[in-house]
Amino acid sequence: MKIAVIADVHANEAALQAVSAHIEAWQPDQVIVAGDLVNRGPRPLECLRFVQAKAAAADWLTVRGNHEEYVIEQASPDYPRQGPVADVHRGSCWTYEQLGVEVASLEAMPFDLTLNAPDGGEVRVTHASMLGLRDGIFPWTSNEELERKIGRPPGLFLVGHTHIPLIRWLNGTLVVNAGSSGLPFDGDTRPTYARCTWSHGKWQAEIIRVDYDFALAERDYYTTGFLSNAGPLAVLVLRELKLAHSQLGEWASLYQQRTLAGEITMRQAVAEFLKRT
Repeated sequence: MKIAVIADVHANEAALQAVSAHIEAWQPDQVIVAGDLVNRGPRPLECLRFVQAKAAAADWLTVRGNHEEYVIEQASPDYPRQGPVADVHRGSCWTYEQLGVEVASLEAMPFDLTLNAPDGGEVRVTHASMLGLRDGIFPWTSNEELERKIGRPPGLFLVGHTHIPLIRWLNGTLVVNAGSSGLPFDGDTRPTYARCTWSHGKWQAEIIRVDYDFALAERDYYTTGFLSNAGPLAVLVLRELKLAHSQLGEWASLYQQRTLAGEITMRQAVAEFLKRT
C-alpha cells in the first residue's frame, strides 16, 4: 500500500500541479490532501477545482485545515466587513470572494479521516493534530505533547499545518508531517509531500521535494490581484514564499492586538514589521 500526502498548498497552483505530476509518476494507491488547500495564496479557486477533479477521477481525499475554517467564517452574515477585524482578515475575505459558492465544499471537508492498513490497523489523517486545527506537531514537540496530540494511537498518523516536514516513531505509531506543498517554512522554497509505504509488515515514510516554476508562482501574486486586493498582509505572504520562512506568525505576535485595538493601521503595522525584520 502506497499513500501520498499533500498539505498546506495555500493556493499555490504552480506548486500543486508540479507535486501532483510527481505523485502520479509514483502511482500511489491513495492521495490525501491534509488541509489548508486554499487561503494565504493567490489561486484558491483553481487549486480547489484541481483537487475536486482529482477526487472525482482518482479518489483523492481531503480534510479541512484552519485556513478553510477562516474562509468559512467569512460566510457568516455577522462577520465584520469594516473595521480592524475586517482589516486583519482581509486575505480570507478575498479568498471567500474568489471561491463564491464553492465555500460550501470547504464546509463538507471532515476534521479527520481513517483508512485501513493492510494488517487491519488504522491510518489516521488530520490537519494539525487531534487537539485542533491549529495545534501542530513540530520537530521539537516533546513525546508527552505528541502523545496528547495523537490521541488513540494509530499505526500511521498523517498531518501538516506547521509547514515543516517530520518523520518520527512514537510508541508504535509512525507520525508523518508532510510539510507544505505550496509554502514551505524550513528554508527550502521547493514544495514537499510525503510518501508512506506499507512494506514487510510496517510503515515506512520519506519526504519528497519537488522542483517547480517558482517564477510563475510569484507572478500569480501580481496577476491575480492578490497583492493589490487581499490587504497589507499579502506582502508578508509573498515574503514567506520567497524566504521559505513564516512571517505572519511573528507579525501577529507583535502587531495583531495593537491593530485590533485601533492603535495602529494595518499598513502601518506591516511597514513597521518590514523595517524591523
